[in-house]
Amino acid sequence: MVINAPSLANLSLVEFGQRLQELKDSGVSFFHIDLMDGHYVPNLCLPPRTVRDVKALCPDAVAEVHLMVDDPMSYLDELQKNGAGWVSFHLDSTRFVRRTLDAIRQRGMKAGVVINPSQPVEAVLPVLPWLDYVVFMAVEPGFAGQRFLDGSMERLEALCALRRSSGIDFQIVLDGGVTYETGTRAARLGVDVLVTGIYVTFEQPDGISGAVKRFNAHFRNQS
Repeated sequence: MVINAPSLANLSLVEFGQRLQELKDSGVSFFHIDLMDGHYVPNLCLPPRTVRDVKALCPDAVAEVHLMVDDPMSYLDELQKNGAGWVSFHLDSTRFVRRTLDAIRQRGMKAGVVINPSQPVEAVLPVLPWLDYVVFMAVEPGFAGQRFLDGSMERLEALCALRRSSGIDFQIVLDGGVTYETGTRAARLGVDVLVTGIYVTFEQPDGISGAVKRFNAHFRNQS
């Protein structure tokens, strides 16, 4: 079944620990953690120590870190020390994509690249043999709660087709504007992980626990 990866950027810092505990109690075991430096994107978000805090409360969970930063290489040692399991960075954030992928893997973490809405999906082709996953952005990076951009589903379909034709079994993460409609279509295309926010997991009338149960029931029925 497709994985639910709640984006912790949607949590209030005041209630962070309480909501994280609710997610854990609901059975969530995969967390999407956005790190922003205020340079690559015009926003600041969660610091690297968030990974340590998440792993302290949820030691068996996967901490998937999405770096929206100018210098991804400089974060890797701290992320490894704090317990990150997956780390992705934007293709245009460094001139040394292959070197950065190798550095992530050498530290025992899964390595991923991120495709922005303005980039062709074929941009990942030169580095496919050295990555574990691709994060497909259906919104412009930098802010939570955005709507799924027109044309994104067709581009996502092209990425899934590229995976089949390449013969390389990398995983695909859909990030941005995930609703039940877009998530269902993406899952049917073969997407492995859905990064969920205010349309699926947070700010729901039945609370976090009810939202997680609904997600599981819905996507179990889709499999």
